[in-house]
Amino acid sequence: MDTFAREGLPPRERWPDLLLLDYPPRLNAAEELLKHEGTAIANGWSYAELAERADAIAGALHIEPGARVLLHSPNTPEAIAAWLGILLAGGIVVATMPLLRAREIDKVVAKARVDKAVVARELAAEVNVKERLILEDLPTQGWFDACDTAADDVAIIAFTSGTTGEPKGCVHFHRDLLACCDTFAARVLDPQPSDVFSGSPPIAFTFGLGASLLFPLRFGAATAPTSPPQLLETLHTQRVTTLFTAPTAYRALLREPLPDSLHTCVSAGEPLPAGVSDAWLEKTGIRIVDGIGSTEMLHIFIASPASEAKAGSCGRPVPGYEARIVDDAMRTLPPGEVGRLAVRGPTGCRYLDDPRQTAYVRDGWNLTGDAFSMDADGYFWFQARTDDMIISAGYNISGFEVEAALLEHPSVKECAVVGVPDEQRGHVVKAWVVPAAPVEVGALQDFVKARIAPYKYPRRVEFLDALPRTPTGKVQRNVLRERG
Repeated sequence: MDTFAREGLPPRERWPDLLLLDYPPRLNAAEELLKHEGTAIANGWSYAELAERADAIAGALHIEPGARVLLHSPNTPEAIAAWLGILLAGGIVVATMPLLRAREIDKVVAKARVDKAVVARELAAEVNVKERLILEDLPTQGWFDACDTAADDVAIIAFTSGTTGEPKGCVHFHRDLLACCDTFAARVLDPQPSDVFSGSPPIAFTFGLGASLLFPLRFGAATAPTSPPQLLETLHTQRVTTLFTAPTAYRALLREPLPDSLHTCVSAGEPLPAGVSDAWLEKTGIRIVDGIGSTEMLHIFIASPASEAKAGSCGRPVPGYEARIVDDAMRTLPPGEVGRLAVRGPTGCRYLDDPRQTAYVRDGWNLTGDAFSMDADGYFWFQARTDDMIISAGYNISGFEVEAALLEHPSVKECAVVGVPDEQRGHVVKAWVVPAAPVEVGALQDFVKARIAPYKYPRRVEFLDALPRTPTGKVQRNVLRERG
């Protein structure tokens, strides 16, 4: 057995406290996901056919348990079969975003010590691995006896899409893959075998992994893998019931006709403005489930069912998880005060051979890097990334609050707010705006002043054709701060 990933785990005393669910000591997550009947791929393969394809790929890999296998592909049925096949063979999936280029993939390959890759033909030129298998050329028929893996054997190494520094490899076990299904998906979404899941995020992004693979297959539902350009078409042609995408996409979809099959919509990756949530409810009758999650935690750990949601809030901790707001000394803050979000549950941060483990985990809690407040009802309200809080002339200003106000203006298509240096105030609020129609700076400033405390208005405004984003669609606010 290849023990590299196990040996790269942080020392046990640096792990977060884990509130474990009850799973048998031996399990292979892929085997659990494939044990259903009916349709697995919408308008395509049955569970039996998907299992046969995954078996065939597992047999073709010729790997020892614990080997890391890079998976570089768009969201396709073949990619889902390959992901499952790697786990069936006892391998560890190291999936990368299809938009990444060679120099970015090389960092992942080196960090995870990947020596075999499964790559979509159209993306093969970007992958420099000594043994490279073309996804479309892999066998489609075969039988493989699933590797006898332990519940706490490493299943995936998911790399963060952080905007600064080297990517961090987040190690998750077979039991973790099932735990996020049996907490968030089961308790908040209540999926049924008749559902069809789809979403724009790639399966290399753990938000997309849950949306298009883990959640539908855990509950015997169907998945309709797609990509952002094909999302609207997929919603209609596959009669999607359960949609996962980012707030920016929901804003765009508000202008489009939507199928009446939709009944559940989930947002994550960026904060969901209350105005978008309310507009979606008005258009569709569906309240979007807004969740907060992280690659380190694997998936969403704070969210409420749509029937219990408050617009603008991420909701309450998902059953199985605990969360609190703390100060820098890890003391719990009372309702209404802004502090650092600390969380723990059945999943948690375990970085692969990375000294940053001690910054993310303190006193057994995962510190996500987010500033939140909690109200008297236990609902959590996002304020900013902890490094995005703007302190101007002694005032603490949430950039997200300013963004939400700006987005109510009909001439604002997208925006991002950051703090930039200022001699008199230390920092001032600056808004970067992608306009939907011509608008004057002064009009935007007055608009914000009329909606939130006047001291929070953007003293500087600059227009852009598009906001800089990571491959997962997150706004790169560090890039905007550097522009000043």
